[in-house]
Amino acid sequence: MSEPAIQDGYMQDAQGRLVPKGSIRDVDLARDQLVREIAGKAMALREAMTGFRDDVMGDVAAFVSLSAEQYGAKVGGNKGNLTLTSYDGRYKVQRQVSETLVFDERLQAAKELIDECITEWTEGSRDELKALINDAFQVDKEGRINTGRVLSLRRLKINDDRWQRAMQAVSDSLQVAGSKAYLRIYVRRDGDGKYEPVSLDLAAL
Repeated sequence: MSEPAIQDGYMQDAQGRLVPKGSIRDVDLARDQLVREIAGKAMALREAMTGFRDDVMGDVAAFVSLSAEQYGAKVGGNKGNLTLTSYDGRYKVQRQVSETLVFDERLQAAKELIDECITEWTEGSRDELKALINDAFQVDKEGRINTGRVLSLRRLKINDDRWQRAMQAVSDSLQVAGSKAYLRIYVRRDGDGKYEPVSLDLAAL
């Protein structure tokens, strides 16, 4: 991100005003210089880490393809979780892929069928079941439905045909909205042999 051009002999303050350098205290100038140097190094480090992540992801994907070719199989992309370990077992590289799941409009059909069941079962039905179903379809502050709660309804043993069709609609409406791959590197400690993550987080160092 480039900084705005400032007229020579001036500095911009936090309110966006131009202030003559001659009227700024030496300690404020020194602080500004220090902070800019640190921020510059941090930005460069972030770019280097981004490049490292992309390079490693590419190397892992290439190795997976190379390994698969030994069996005449073709694979591609960064799909699936996997673990690669050094020959001596000291180092371990993990690639984990997290998918974002959403429901499409067919979930509304499932809800209508479920509502029909609940209405018919009102007398004699367990309050816990009704609470579970109502809770599953509640939305959060962003208006999103918790996929885990809705999918948990499929575990209920209910033989009603409408319920079965509703559960099929739930399954059919589930879509993968996106995925993100995470990279984790571990080194095994001497002594107890436990793996420790190689932290690239400044706060964890």
